[in-house]
Amino acid sequence: MLTDIDTANNLVELFLKRADEGGEHAFLGYKQAGEWRTISWNEAASQVCLLAENLRKLGLKDGDRVALVSENRPEWCIADLAIMAAGLVTVPAYVTNTERDHVHILDNSGARAVVVSTDKLAQPLLRAIMRTGIAEHFVPIEQLRPYQSGGLHCHGWDTMFQGDAAEARRAVEQRIATIERATTACIIYTSGTGGAPRGVLQHHGAILCNVAGAAEILLEDFGVDEEERFLSFLPLSHAYEHTGGQFLPIAVGAQIFYAEGLEKLASNIEETRPTFMVVVPRLFEVLRARIMKQITKQGGVAAKLMDTALAVASRRAEGRRKLADRALDLIVEKLLRPKIRQRFGGRIKAMVSGGAPLNPEVGIFFEAMGLTMLQGYGQTEAGPVISCNRPAAGIAMESVGPPMRGVEIRIAEDGEILCRGELVMHGYWHNAPETERAIRDGWLHTGDIGHIDQRGRIVITDRKKDMIVNDKGDNIAPQKLEGMLTLRPEIAQAMVAGDKRPYVVGLIVPDAEWALEWARANGEKFDLKALQDLPAFRSAVRAAIDAINGDLSVIEKLRGFAFSDEPFTIENEQLTPSMKIRRHKIREAYGARLDALYRS
Repeated sequence: MLTDIDTANNLVELFLKRADEGGEHAFLGYKQAGEWRTISWNEAASQVCLLAENLRKLGLKDGDRVALVSENRPEWCIADLAIMAAGLVTVPAYVTNTERDHVHILDNSGARAVVVSTDKLAQPLLRAIMRTGIAEHFVPIEQLRPYQSGGLHCHGWDTMFQGDAAEARRAVEQRIATIERATTACIIYTSGTGGAPRGVLQHHGAILCNVAGAAEILLEDFGVDEEERFLSFLPLSHAYEHTGGQFLPIAVGAQIFYAEGLEKLASNIEETRPTFMVVVPRLFEVLRARIMKQITKQGGVAAKLMDTALAVASRRAEGRRKLADRALDLIVEKLLRPKIRQRFGGRIKAMVSGGAPLNPEVGIFFEAMGLTMLQGYGQTEAGPVISCNRPAAGIAMESVGPPMRGVEIRIAEDGEILCRGELVMHGYWHNAPETERAIRDGWLHTGDIGHIDQRGRIVITDRKKDMIVNDKGDNIAPQKLEGMLTLRPEIAQAMVAGDKRPYVVGLIVPDAEWALEWARANGEKFDLKALQDLPAFRSAVRAAIDAINGDLSVIEKLRGFAFSDEPFTIENEQLTPSMKIRRHKIREAYGARLDALYRS
């Protein structure tokens, strides 16, 4: 299987090979009218080839860009593969994009055609198309309300699958024979933690290199068969899900089931019973808080078992196991872990965390609950996966594992992690200055600070550009502090600041559930904004921060804090779609409030 991936010339070639092997077995799963339905490998391959040929009939030429705006669903995968099979370049866009975001991407990419799923998503996109006047063709997956198209040609989804499937397959095979690993497959716009998103040129070889490294881990550490199933719920427009949640399962012949949304994720996990999940740390933090809360409320034996499991896992992580730990672990394995695993469908082999640093305490919790956690590391510019923890190398929650096969790592003099290999992007679309800054002498400068431990695993300290340097020249890693703060039940979100300042301060979003319980216990009406003005409420949050400060060095301690007016969200542009905080946006909104903390 790894040989197939290594020798594949492009992603479509690999997909068609797996489709021939999969035949009538289920490939894509989705929920419709309350029932889970599937599309077979054969059916998906036919649809990909027919759509590819009909895209070419629109007059699109090799290398033309096609924007894709849709929630996760089978049509996303089919459209993405069809665009590539037509010799075109996919330009994924987030469903949370505003009209302004779409204008930037359409204008920058020069997309000649657009595929969109729903009427709701089409409205800001259509306005952006009219403003830019670049796109010529519009392909809605679902029916849209009437609109004035101007010079835009609209093509119904069903009409894009007309023709002879066998003839379309032959045409696609002839075309993809000329598509090489170095050919651009997609332009993925970074989610923009700072400034306007840049279009990352990902070639077929970059994604195939990533997939080969990840597939090696699945094959050697877990074993895979025809019953493997991935549950897709992170945005497919993000490189992490695009590679890890779509092309990795394709490469290993696994099924992909699409979640109905974050609000239904828990029930979807139990219904679909996945074997692998690609997730972001924020989801783990939320799940950990919910599980701990539920078990703590049960009290009695369940609570004692959880405490025992956490104590044993912590000692194991620190390398100081006790003689009794083996017996305690067996008790937890029999009485607690099966119930936790059942919440994840009962078949889960591993969950892979990426997109942002995972707090080691969160990883240890899930390991204690009997769920294998693998933390990965990378960025869109590297396909996006650079390294990943794996059992064979020894999982250490403070590390992100050894580099994957085909990846070279070097640590620069200033501690920056440099990366080289086929996975590195070919540059930023129409942005030579940024490309030259990012790639020097073939090495991708990741902007991350870290080191290699004695077992060859990468340990990330922080983002180079996010590092706080106080007025005395001390370096402080903000993500570490923020991660520790948000593990407290009182705190939902946090951002710390202190660059060129005498000490660190923070902006706090209180946890709504905790605040509700506090209000009830203290005889106050639940109004989160009003509660923040109460000295007693502020003191309770201050106590939580002081508890964290007890584990921090003098320079890291949070000396002051302010409350935000609202949570950090994608809608207010203070979170990226991959759930990372956008520091520059938060500073724009709360800079004066944070500055005031140095005058009080």
